Amino acid sequence: MLKFIKSAKRKDEFPKGLKQVVFVGRSNVGKSSLLNAVYNQKIAYVGKRPGMTKMLNFFEVDERYLVVDVPGYGFANRSKNEIVEFAAMMDDFFSDADSIALVVMIIDCRHKPTQDDIAMIEYLRYHHLKVLVVCNKTDKVSGNELHKNVRMIADNLNIDVRYMIPTSALNKKGINEIKTYIDTCTE
Repeated sequence: MLKFIKSAKRKDEFPKGLKQVVFVGRSNVGKSSLLNAVYNQKIAYVGKRPGMTKMLNFFEVDERYLVVDVPGYGFANRSKNEIVEFAAMMDDFFSDADSIALVVMIIDCRHKPTQDDIAMIEYLRYHHLKVLVVCNKTDKVSGNELHKNVRMIADNLNIDVRYMIPTSALNKKGINEIKTYIDTCTE
């Protein structure tokens, strides 16, 4: 069972003690829908407009670990001040990376990774974090296109395809694989 703990922006507000699984992704990549599918309950708001999450949202899973829902990056309609605040919040959060067991990075399987996606994975590597890349929205491409796109995404992010899971929040493809990977990292 998953329960909401708190929303926070500052380091002194971030919960401590449990391992954390962090969900990151570009705005409009389907992060909220995927979170809801993985935990089989509505925990994240799925908006009609991207960029609705503005704080770090912390949820506790069966008193075992925390799920952290991070605001989407790369959303063009943010003010310069909001972008600076977002960067500071991320630096504060990831600077204390000892409790982070896994970062689930969500990519849209239909598109080449953006410069923001590449910057994010490099940022996560800089902090020596374990990353699982989830290629979301597989329900919107054919099997041949998916295979080709997963390879292209792996090449662009310089990541081994073994650390990637093609998935769809809509038809639940890959959801069990994500759950298994998370369970392995949080034991």
